[in-house]
Amino acid sequence: MLKNTETAYGYISIIMHWLMALIIFGLFGLGLYMVELSYYDAWYKGSLDLHKSIGMMLVALLLARVCWTVFNIKPKSAVNNASKLEVKAAHFAHIALYILMTALMLSGYLISTADGRDISVFGLVSIPASSIAMQNQEDIAGNIHNILAWSLFLLASAHGLAAVKHHLINKNDTLKRMLKVSAVSR
Repeated sequence: MLKNTETAYGYISIIMHWLMALIIFGLFGLGLYMVELSYYDAWYKGSLDLHKSIGMMLVALLLARVCWTVFNIKPKSAVNNASKLEVKAAHFAHIALYILMTALMLSGYLISTADGRDISVFGLVSIPASSIAMQNQEDIAGNIHNILAWSLFLLASAHGLAAVKHHLINKNDTLKRMLKVSAVSR
């Protein structure tokens, strides 16, 4: 089952979800590593180039995921006994995740193109730099990028913990539905 149904997520939704989670947490770890490198470290430039290239692939994946979400069925909630507050919190958390991802990617773009150079994606494609720049763009966007990265890390971690809570405490299929296609909502 590639597409979602009213009761389950399809393979495409599941793969995009976990691939994005893996990439986001990987980029977060790489970012933490990168900020500890000195300019003269042997892997300084390579880590930056890798971070930028993977980040641009994540932009494409986010756009594909948003399109898939808009044009696909959203399964009904697997949570039958959730309070209205819990349902609203989950809804706003998902929106916040998308907003944080988008803002984080935009700030990364602004850091990478502050000097007017394009972003090379694994040497295969160049993403053009913006023709608009502001004074101290790299520093300002860098500070914002750092705050957004930590915010996304914390919110994504809370999202994961909430799924585990639903699985272990509430005993519902919330987590199972994002792990395998055959899960059926109660």
